[in-house]
Amino acid sequence: MSRHTEGAAKAGIGLGSAIAITISWSLHKSIVWALVHGVLSWIYVIWYALTRPGGLSG
Repeated sequence: MSRHTEGAAKAGIGLGSAIAITISWSLHKSIVWALVHGVLSWIYVIWYALTRPGGLSG
């Protein structure tokens, strides 16, 4: 594992949080919502995928 990814893991930044923050920022442009969704991480990512047209169901 590279030093960069080890540092991110030690900082507590997970893949689910990164995806959730990215989705949230692209939709709301709000740091507060991005932080809330980052804490919820995979819950928000799965909810987003299920509620969007063309999401998990195609």
